[in-house]
Amino acid sequence: DVQLQASGGGLVQTGGSLRLSCAASGSTFDDYAIGWFRQAPGKERVGVGCISGSDGSTYYADSVEGRFSISSDSAKNTVYLQMNNLKPEDTAVYYCAVLYGSSCLLMAGQPSVVVKYWGQGTEVTVSS
Repeated sequence: DVQLQASGGGLVQTGGSLRLSCAASGSTFDDYAIGWFRQAPGKERVGVGCISGSDGSTYYADSVEGRFSISSDSAKNTVYLQMNNLKPEDTAVYYCAVLYGSSCLLMAGQPSVVVKYWGQGTEVTVSS
């Protein structure tokens, strides 16, 4: 099994930045895609972005394209979600997850179907 530890959430003002980290233990990312998801209060969990462990390709949801970026550090077995120009609508609990395959095309599917392992969430609050 893979264990994921997400961290880096907090309170930030509109326009600010945060970097979330997702550290893995039990396996490496090489064979998987790592997705970032978020769940706002009263809403469904939705995909934010993804990085492929096999080729490093990335995917971003339209709502965060150009503001968020995902990177990985294989030496640390950690994936990062850099969030810039944050907006109040970005307020949510953010989760990292291992997908069932190595392609970020999986992000088109329902999280309950495409996610193999979930990390615990880290809360992000953007004040207006």
